[in-house]
Amino acid sequence: MRDQDLDERISNWAGNVTFTAGRLHRPSTVAELRSLVAGARRIHALGTGHSFSRVADSPGDLVTVAGLPPVMDIDTTTSTVTVSAGLRYGELAQYLHDQGYALHNLGSLPHLSVAGACATGTHGSGVRNGGLATAVTSLELVTAGGELVTLARGEERFDAAVVGLGAFGVATRLTLELQPTFEVEQYVYDALPFDTLRDHFTEVMAVAYSVSAFTDWTGPTVRSVWVKRRTDEPLPPPTEWLGAVRADGPRHPIPGMPVENCTEQLGVPGPWHARLPHFRLEFTPSSGEELQSEYFVAREDAAAALEALDTVRDRIAPVLQICEIRTIAADRQWLSPAYGRDSVAVHFTWVKDAAAVTPVLGAIEERLAPFGARPHWGKVFEVAPEVVAERYPRLRDAAALARRHDPDGVFRNAMLDRYLAENAGG
Repeated sequence: MRDQDLDERISNWAGNVTFTAGRLHRPSTVAELRSLVAGARRIHALGTGHSFSRVADSPGDLVTVAGLPPVMDIDTTTSTVTVSAGLRYGELAQYLHDQGYALHNLGSLPHLSVAGACATGTHGSGVRNGGLATAVTSLELVTAGGELVTLARGEERFDAAVVGLGAFGVATRLTLELQPTFEVEQYVYDALPFDTLRDHFTEVMAVAYSVSAFTDWTGPTVRSVWVKRRTDEPLPPPTEWLGAVRADGPRHPIPGMPVENCTEQLGVPGPWHARLPHFRLEFTPSSGEELQSEYFVAREDAAAALEALDTVRDRIAPVLQICEIRTIAADRQWLSPAYGRDSVAVHFTWVKDAAAVTPVLGAIEERLAPFGARPHWGKVFEVAPEVVAERYPRLRDAAALARRHDPDGVFRNAMLDRYLAENAGG
């Protein structure tokens, strides 16, 4: 096992969070991990560090499972794959494609670890596509006492722990549903009128397998709409579509950033894993000079929520790099932002200036409050704990279950103490 004393504190990818833990452990076997957890007073799993909140922090130690032996074991009889928790999606996806398989969706970044992405509710887009954790059929983790347990679909603790924020243990392996591999064509459309997105939201978002709309909130048009069409779906929209025009060259979501970082566009067919993410695995998507926030509302409220945000565009635009609007299908995972309702996620990539961004978050959260907007756990937000508890219907149930299985709070941290509380709001 390789340990690192954190005399100089380490930070997340964006550098806005400096972890308070005094040591980072990198066990090379599950036995080492079990012994480590069993002897810890406070410990928390750290993924690739792409969260912008303190969800992965610890007042004691941090542990990464990236050093565990890599596993990619396909079961052809059940069409599933069992993977080591620290494996990155980009590495897994290439292997699956080579074997003739695919996952149902991927996030914007293929750089994320499987366990970390699932634990925080990471998602892609698509009106029929659930978040990444909806592919999980079983989860192996080390509990607070150092036991190795496997949770499967249908068990109560499974729906709490898959998007579990690290509160239920340290994941070691996950089993994911597969489907046959498929190809995708990606088209970008420029300058869709904002009114069209608002008034024809479902039509826009359902035009292909995965759709994202990007806006900077500065004018009457949405900067671009990224249409990711499976080649076995109906034909793509025409060159001119709903007032938008198909791009004549590759685009980056943020103007001025290098387009070579992005997955191939212009309708060139390619494997699912090379089109569904926005960014290529072989490139760093950006410098990390940013903050991110994201809020989920019911899909039926999309038009009204966009209209509400439009009233504060003059506050959003000056501190914004780009805003992405996506759809996510409802799921059953208690701490998922899409729990129980088909959702629309409005994602903000901000300039890296917390003092300037924080008051804007307040304005956004006020406008989205009538729609019961749920904040993404891995992003920055200002919503009060009692309000979060009301908007996540199973939050108190998840908190009680976590407390039952970790009575000493081995996996707790300041964020979980603040938001994952049985008595939140009551």
